[in-house]
Amino acid sequence: MIRLDSTIPGFAAAFTTLVNARREADEDVARNVTHIIKRVRDEGDAAVKDLTRLFDKHDLDQTGWAIDRTDCLAAWEGLEPSLRDALELAAERIAIYHAKQKPADSDTIDAQGIRLGARWSAVDAAGIYVPGGRAAYPSSVLMNAIPAKAAGVRRLVMVTPTPNGEINPLVLAAAHIAGVDEIWRVGGAQAVAALAYGTDHIAPVDVITGPGNAWVAEAKRQLYGVVGIDMVAGPSEIVVVADGKNDPDWIAADLLSQAEHDPTSQSILFTDDAAFADAVAAAVDAQIPMLSTAETARTSWDANGAIILVPSLAEAIPLVDRLAPEHLELACDDAEALFDLVRHAGSVFLGRHTPEAVGDYVAGPNHVLPTGRRARFASGLSVLDFMKRTSFLALDPAGLAAIGPAAVALANAEGLPAHARSVAIRLTD
Repeated sequence: MIRLDSTIPGFAAAFTTLVNARREADEDVARNVTHIIKRVRDEGDAAVKDLTRLFDKHDLDQTGWAIDRTDCLAAWEGLEPSLRDALELAAERIAIYHAKQKPADSDTIDAQGIRLGARWSAVDAAGIYVPGGRAAYPSSVLMNAIPAKAAGVRRLVMVTPTPNGEINPLVLAAAHIAGVDEIWRVGGAQAVAALAYGTDHIAPVDVITGPGNAWVAEAKRQLYGVVGIDMVAGPSEIVVVADGKNDPDWIAADLLSQAEHDPTSQSILFTDDAAFADAVAAAVDAQIPMLSTAETARTSWDANGAIILVPSLAEAIPLVDRLAPEHLELACDDAEALFDLVRHAGSVFLGRHTPEAVGDYVAGPNHVLPTGRRARFASGLSVLDFMKRTSFLALDPAGLAAIGPAAVALANAEGLPAHARSVAIRLTD
């Protein structure tokens, strides 16, 4: 774990190194994914079946390619009431939040009498990737499927790996409550390629969203253009800006909530209190052995964790903006004032009683967020990722007469006479 002090000489260089540290897929992953994509494109089902046998250790023809929706209903009905209630609460809050994101069409007449507007429509089919196996994430199902349904997607397809043919019933229950139409027992880069190109079993989709490992992220990156994607997501990250009035155990737990995801995850604390920094570091070390994910959390914290001392919390914000973190907690008295200064973050959690982890499940905003400093230019998953905008306009003779000559002049200036004539011939008539 790195300890830095922004007032000490050499800090700028050390912080730049931290900002630029690369924790994502290497060239070997990219090369292997390229090979997988080509196989699926060229061989279809045969490649998907072979790769599933290789990576997930089961035969799709024996275990079944698809999971029936009746199995999802059975999983839902078999849940403990407390888990069913939790999923229902999460689904309801996510649905309410995302319903408000749906954009309105526009249709206006301007001063020249020209009609201008835009119409929004959902993509026909969307694919969502859900990490699989026993350590699966029903929250990922809800966070990806519910915005798609809110957008009006007609066909919603889920792919998820099932190592040894096993799948977590919570994932099936979440698929039931979210209204997923198809579920395929396929994961990894081969699943992304199957959704993009289509196979005899799996029809292609228009957009693919959802988290996954480095292979899945790389497949989405390479296939962008064949299909739309939400983002290329890398290892999870959290930045916490906290003063000394916090309970160090709380902040340590927040840092570990991301460290336990993956050895390449990153957790960073900014504070203006040196004694508090020491207390949080000690609390992290004390809490790690209590976790069932201790090995992962320990590796992540030791390799990528950081505690940074700043003269004031306000002076931390320009440094936070350089990191452009996926998650940002502002645990201080006047979190709103600091929030006003923030320019780059995927999602921000305001106040001492707003841990990032609540946003992963039941708060409402989406937990699929830009990582790797991409919050500088990208946003979290939303209804808009499943929609596209079609502009339209309508001119009458008077409207064309008002603006057409300018179009002719510009077309001629660009050396495109057919463009110019297309407009001018109507002006002449």
